[in-house]
Amino acid sequence: MTPEPPELPASNLIPASGCASGFPESPSESPALNHFPSAPALASSPAPPPILPIVLLSAAGFTVLTTEFVIVGLLPAMARDLHVSVPQAGLLVTAFAMTVAVVGPGLTAWMMRFERKKLFLLTLLLFGLSNAVAACAPNIAVMTVARLVPALMLPVFWSLASETAVQITGPERAGKAISMVSFGVVAATIFGIPIGTLIADRFGWRTAFATLAVLSLAKLLLLFRFLPRLPGSGERIPVLKQLGILRQPRILGHTALSVAVFAGMFTAYTYLADMLEKLAHFSGSAVGWILMGFGGIGLIGNWTGGRLVDRSPLGATILFCLPLAAGLFLLSPSLGFVPTWTVAPLTAVLFIWGLCQSALFTVSHTRVIKSAAGTPALAASLNISGANLGIALGAWIGGRAIEWSGLRTVGATAAVIVLAATAAAAWLAGAESRWGVKSAAVAPCS
Repeated sequence: MTPEPPELPASNLIPASGCASGFPESPSESPALNHFPSAPALASSPAPPPILPIVLLSAAGFTVLTTEFVIVGLLPAMARDLHVSVPQAGLLVTAFAMTVAVVGPGLTAWMMRFERKKLFLLTLLLFGLSNAVAACAPNIAVMTVARLVPALMLPVFWSLASETAVQITGPERAGKAISMVSFGVVAATIFGIPIGTLIADRFGWRTAFATLAVLSLAKLLLLFRFLPRLPGSGERIPVLKQLGILRQPRILGHTALSVAVFAGMFTAYTYLADMLEKLAHFSGSAVGWILMGFGGIGLIGNWTGGRLVDRSPLGATILFCLPLAAGLFLLSPSLGFVPTWTVAPLTAVLFIWGLCQSALFTVSHTRVIKSAAGTPALAASLNISGANLGIALGAWIGGRAIEWSGLRTVGATAAVIVLAATAAAAWLAGAESRWGVKSAAVAPCS
């Protein structure tokens, strides 16, 4: 029998290895991240951190995020099969996001004391079983239960996966480690959602959930074989005491900023396919390829965001929010050019939008983690809750904009929210300066 990888102790940190990303790295500039335990390293010639466990966490994240979002493309077929209306089936999306937002911080605070490997294996087991139940659900009630169970564990997985990645690489590489884990989010957008929809179109929506069940269990086996045992937080701190970070204005400010950023992004993104069909008159198949390209652009954004956030989290937020707002303002006019003139303006808008949106996923997650003082996993859970609250709020605002003033106003509405988030980021940067919080920027490497 093949032995499991050894347990990584929580006491040692990997020494910094310079500026591989082109930006300076200094763990002292991010004191909250110094609380991450990390893998041991040789005192004299530090070896590169192991990559395979982080890649596997990212692959598991692909399955987790696809499970959350694939349902959007399956709603019409599900509604017919389960004998409910599409709006009733759509409540499954709302219920999932709100469950993540409400239970995430408390459940993460309680579970962060457990050994990480066992926790990830349990999470993937629950996702596998829940997707199997969803594939066989005879009615909307059973489907609701099958959706709520994975929603409980999603914020736990993402919070602790990010922390675990930093344990393995060391806090000075936090942005890069979280960027690698966050690649699963981008991959779910690029491949997971379109492929899930194609599977449903060809074989039925139940097959899409069955496929996710198989993937969950396969990745469970891979993590069992290759992920080292990693200790939890050790000391059993009461949940209410951990949630005391909610009394810190800085934590609340960064979490609220994530709500605003995601609300702005999803006010428009939720209805992108509808806008492409109705305003630009693309066919359904063309919309699918456009969304695939939109996600592909996100690969660049994920890579860029992971490198800039280590230098200045709030600066990176502002840097990506400003062009995003400009692109969203130009969305409706660029859509209008397609039927009568050219796709070039729309291509430029979608490139800017896709790059900035993907970057802000990574930037927001890392920014909230860096704002925490000794509770990075709980801070990550707060960001996930804030992001899901923003997703739910953005989808609602976009829907109201369509009802009140038409589909063409969605982009401008989203842009206004993103500009408000930009102003909030600038205010928070000024507040941190007044509070004496050190900037993440450091001097260039020699």
